[in-house]
Amino acid sequence: MPRYEFKEGSSNKFWEISLTGTSFTTRWGRIGTDGQEKTQSFSDTATAKKEYDKLVREKEKKGYELVGDGEGGDDGDGEAGESASNPELEATIFSNPDNADAYLVYGDWLQRQGDPRGELIALQHAALQASGDEAANLKKQIAKHLKSFKDALLGDLADAVDEEELKVEWHLGFIRTARVGQKDYDSDRDIAELVKTLLAHPSARFIRGLTLGMAHFDDENDYADVIEGLAEVLTEQGGSKTLQDLFIGDFEYPDDTEISWSHLHDLSPVLKLLPNLRSLRLRGGSAELGNIDLPELREFTIETGGLPLAALKSIAAAKWPKLERLEVWFGQENYGGEGGVEDIQPILDGKGLPNLKALGLCNAEFVDELCKVLPKTKVLPRLERLDLSQGTMSDEGARILAESAAAFAHLKHLDFTRNTLTDEGERAVAKLCPSVSAGNQREFDEDYRYSAVGE
Repeated sequence: MPRYEFKEGSSNKFWEISLTGTSFTTRWGRIGTDGQEKTQSFSDTATAKKEYDKLVREKEKKGYELVGDGEGGDDGDGEAGESASNPELEATIFSNPDNADAYLVYGDWLQRQGDPRGELIALQHAALQASGDEAANLKKQIAKHLKSFKDALLGDLADAVDEEELKVEWHLGFIRTARVGQKDYDSDRDIAELVKTLLAHPSARFIRGLTLGMAHFDDENDYADVIEGLAEVLTEQGGSKTLQDLFIGDFEYPDDTEISWSHLHDLSPVLKLLPNLRSLRLRGGSAELGNIDLPELREFTIETGGLPLAALKSIAAAKWPKLERLEVWFGQENYGGEGGVEDIQPILDGKGLPNLKALGLCNAEFVDELCKVLPKTKVLPRLERLDLSQGTMSDEGARILAESAAAFAHLKHLDFTRNTLTDEGERAVAKLCPSVSAGNQREFDEDYRYSAVGE
């Protein structure tokens, strides 16, 4: 909030003004007091800006001089530093992160402290309600605000944003989602340190989504230090109250690295600190999951070229009663893939999965054995979608499913792509349910059959 002061003779006054969308707020009084405050609203942003400029010119003619932004801060780019903090107002947001009104109350308080996040909250909230020219104008104001107060809003994160190794989405004054990862082979960015800096930063106080890309280009893509850093900063914060979406392994294979050259390691310390997680996606090998207890999780995906038996058992025994979508890539034995039908029996029985609607048992080398038991599994009647793609399903497996066609008729979609079916096998499964994907098959070889993704 720009601050003007007038000091002459016995006069010692201040005047502040903050423009937000179709309204502006002024505050005035004797320096050293809270003064008085008034908000004026107008029919559109253009009128509000016109009146705003008029008042500023009047004050300048009367001798008021611009001295800074809000509570003595610098105008323009702002200085990087600690954000104002109000634990009581923040607790209200933590208790209901979707409550926009709580952000507005917090934003009003932040503006009074001279924190640029306050005005950003107001601008972005106004943009959510606007349309047409008004929305376009607010979008420009938001972009200008983010640029003008870049240092204050990002601090030590600014360089990573400039170098495209940190990408952020702002929502109601704070970073809503972020992606962290080395950009290319020339990068020397310490991703573990960047993750810690991000999650400890005031602008990420209410972060909802975190995606981790490449941790290392110069060697095998190992997430050990990143996961350790993530666990460290989350422990210092007592866990995250707002983080709902986590994706570790956002890379292209084989262009960036092979999927089995990317190592996830022990994720259990991190998962214990994310009680409100809704979506968890993992890509890579060497995964350890421990005892999974995620009461709010709706989606879980693990994409691997070789899933260890211990991790598979963790998934089968997981406590996630609200889970709606489960996708597991089992991988090749040559790359550490272990387990079979007997190890996923709890999943096939629907144990602890009352809300499951979509099930992916993908990239498996035991698909034909799975086809023998699927028609009579307890979980099948609950499903809307079933994905058996990227495995070693043969025409024999297709024939078995076709003989029990009635068990699959209720499904909305079935996926058999990238298996080893011949044209005959494709025809056998083509009408199991209203929507079936069975193209893009790989060549069948009785003596040389592997799931689609290994290395």
